[in-house]
Amino acid sequence: MPQNSPDVTSSVKLKYVKLGYQYLVNRFLTFLLVPVIATVISHLVRRGPDELITTVKSIQVDVVQMLCSVFIIVFMSTIYFMSKPRSVYLVDYTCYKAPVTCRVPFSTFMEHSRLILKDNPKSVEFQMRILERSGLGEETSLPPAIHYIPPNPTMESARGEAELVIFSAIDDLFAKTGLKPKDIDVLIVNCSLFSPTPSLSAMVVNKYKLRSNIKSFNLSGMGCSAGIISIDLARDLLQVVPNANALVVSTEIITPNYYKGNERAMLLPNCLFRMGAAAILLSNKRREKSRAKYKLVHVVRTHKGSDDRAYKCVYEQEDSQGLVGINLSKDLMAIAAEALKSNITTIGPLVLPASEQLLFLLTLIGRKIFNPKWKPYIPDFKLAFEHFCIHAGGRAVIDELQKNLQLSAEHVEASRMTLHRFGNTSSSSLWYELNYIESKGRMKKGDRIWQIAFGSGFKCNSAVWKCNRNICPTSGPWEDCIDRYPVHIPEVVKL
Repeated sequence: MPQNSPDVTSSVKLKYVKLGYQYLVNRFLTFLLVPVIATVISHLVRRGPDELITTVKSIQVDVVQMLCSVFIIVFMSTIYFMSKPRSVYLVDYTCYKAPVTCRVPFSTFMEHSRLILKDNPKSVEFQMRILERSGLGEETSLPPAIHYIPPNPTMESARGEAELVIFSAIDDLFAKTGLKPKDIDVLIVNCSLFSPTPSLSAMVVNKYKLRSNIKSFNLSGMGCSAGIISIDLARDLLQVVPNANALVVSTEIITPNYYKGNERAMLLPNCLFRMGAAAILLSNKRREKSRAKYKLVHVVRTHKGSDDRAYKCVYEQEDSQGLVGINLSKDLMAIAAEALKSNITTIGPLVLPASEQLLFLLTLIGRKIFNPKWKPYIPDFKLAFEHFCIHAGGRAVIDELQKNLQLSAEHVEASRMTLHRFGNTSSSSLWYELNYIESKGRMKKGDRIWQIAFGSGFKCNSAVWKCNRNICPTSGPWEDCIDRYPVHIPEVVKL
C-alpha cells in the first residue's frame, strides 16, 4: 500500500492563516487609528478653511496659563530624559586566534592521551569516544604547557597562557578601534577556573598602565556564562559613570585545569575545552553611536541554584550492539532546561511580537483553567531575532536548543561551526559565533541578535543586541578559513 501523501493544500492554508493572524495582531493599533484619523480629517474638510480660521481666532489664551503649560512640559521632559537609561553601545570586539604551533589534531590528542594515561587504557578509550562525538575539528588549539608529555600545568605556565590570550585580544582591539589605554574607565575580566593573586584584571592594569582611578573588576567561578554576566555588570556601571568606555575581557585558562586522573566526568573537559579569549569595548558616549556595531537592548540572567546533580556530567549507556554511548546526564539536561525556561519566560515579553505573546497567554490560561495536559505553546523566537548565538559548549547543548526553540540549521550554524573550528572556548565562544555571522556577510543594520550562554550553578544568561549599521567582513579569527565553512560534521568521527 502506498503511503498517503501529506495534505499540502491544508498546510499552505494554515500557514497563510497564521501569517494573517500575525499581521492583524501586530498592527492592531494601526488598524484602530486609521478610521479615527480618517473621521477627523473628513470632519475638518467638511467645516472648510474659513470656519477653521474663525475657530482658532476665537480661542482665548491666558499668558500665565501658557507659561505654566510650557514650564510643565519642559519639566516633565527633563525628568523623562534624565531618568531614561543611558544607551550602551558595542563599539567593536576582537577574538584571539591561536598560532598553528598550538594546534591539536585528533591524532596528536590521542597519542598524548595514551602516553599520559598509559596505566588506565579505559580512560584513554573513554576520551576517544568523547572526541569522536564531540563535533570538534582538527584545527582546535591547546596552550603550550599542555603539549608537553607529561603536561606542565604550573602557575608560571598558566600566567603565560593568560598573558598570551588576553594581551593579544586587547592589542588587536586597541589597534582596531584606535583607542588608547588612558581612555578606558571600566575594566572587567572574567575567567572561571584560574583566579590568581594578583588578579588577571590587575595584570591588565599593570601591562597597559591604565589610569589609577579605573574601576576594575575580576570575576571568577561563574562558568561559561560569565561573559554575559560581565556585559551586565558593564551595563550597570555605564549607567552611573557618564561618558565612559568599558573594556570587557572574557576567557578561560586551560593550563592549570588539565586533568590527568581517572574520573571520567572530569576527563570530559580535556576533550572539549580549547584556547580562546575575547576583548569587547562598550561605551555610553553618544559620539560612538555612529561607528558602534551594536546597541545593547536587554540582558537577562537566571540561576537555578547549585545542585549536586549538575556535577554528574556524563553517563555511559550500552546499546543493543554492545556499543557504549556517551551522553550528558539527564539530570544535567533537566536543570539546563529549567534555567532556559526561566530565561525564556523573562525575555519573551521583552522581545516577542504581540501575536506570539497573545498565543502564549491564551495557552497558559487554557492549561490553568481547562486542561493541564495541553501542550505548552513554544513562542516562535525567529519572529524576534534574525541571528542566534548559542554557547558552543558541546553538540548536545546545541541540539537541545535547536529542538526546543524550533530553529533551522542556518540559525545554529554559527554555533556548530565555532565548536568545530575553535572548540569550547567557554565564555568567549559567543563572540567567535558573532564574528562568524559577520564574516559570512549576514549582519545587516537593524538585525537583532540573541546570545544564549549556559554555565555552572546552573545559570542561563542571555543578551539581546541590535545591529547599528551594515557590517562588512573584516579581519578576525575566521579570516583565513571562512570560505571553507560551513562544513559537514558527522555524528561520529572514527579515530
